[in-house]
Amino acid sequence: MMGKEILHKMKAKVVGSSTSDTTGKGKSKKSGRHVRHGYHLVKGKSTHPMEDYLVADFRQVDGHELGLFAIFDGHLGHDVPDYLRSHLFENILKEPDFWSDPESAITKAYKLTDSKILEKAVELGRGGSTAVTAILIDGEDLVVANIGDSRAVISKNGVAEQLSTDHEPDKERKSIEDKGGFVSNLPGDVPRVDGQLAVARAFGDRSLKAHLSSEPAVVREVIDDETESLILASDGLWKVISNQEAVSAIKDIKDPQAAAKHLTEEALTKKSKDDISCIVVKFQ
Repeated sequence: MMGKEILHKMKAKVVGSSTSDTTGKGKSKKSGRHVRHGYHLVKGKSTHPMEDYLVADFRQVDGHELGLFAIFDGHLGHDVPDYLRSHLFENILKEPDFWSDPESAITKAYKLTDSKILEKAVELGRGGSTAVTAILIDGEDLVVANIGDSRAVISKNGVAEQLSTDHEPDKERKSIEDKGGFVSNLPGDVPRVDGQLAVARAFGDRSLKAHLSSEPAVVREVIDDETESLILASDGLWKVISNQEAVSAIKDIKDPQAAAKHLTEEALTKKSKDDISCIVVKFQ
């Protein structure tokens, strides 16, 4: 029952794809640490519809406040990231060991969600999606997970630290080859799984799934007085902006919505052609 209630509330607040800029903000309702978030999305120059989706919201659950943040960057269609937007956090919070062992619960939920996506391949199509999720528990305990190349970066005293892992095919070549796949590395192109996908882990992608992983990298971080901000963004931003550049660019921007918009505009200035989605969480 709890999962359905949370999902119903989240659907009114989460942000989906758009053919134009989409932007918004929110804040923690819990007393104590003051946490605010802002987000901004912009469609890239490709001819296909926007394939980035995000979640950015605070929820009260079992006496705790949860900040739920996610970027889903789809490929070969927007149905899979849209499905993730509506179901991934629901599946995470349904795991019975979420409160006692959130890392394990998130890993199980990622794999379960991927299985459900594959079961719905006729409905959702042959595409897939990367994901980076961040769950902030009571403003103090942050759990970040990801598959693919959407990224989470935290700033402490102005210094950037990447919390997520970029799952690049070259880095996971042995695992891919052990499963019977291969990694192409053609001149002028990035390494690709079976000559197709530029990430080694993803949701969906049924035709490649035998050679891909859906197991997330999961890390846990304590939010303390040195923590200034958290940035989640799709690779449309990270292809042209380094972790430290992003942190430094928003260090003096207090409004997280303005900070997220500033980062997307910086990526456009640097000629990013991909869809760009960005969430900034500010801690005070």
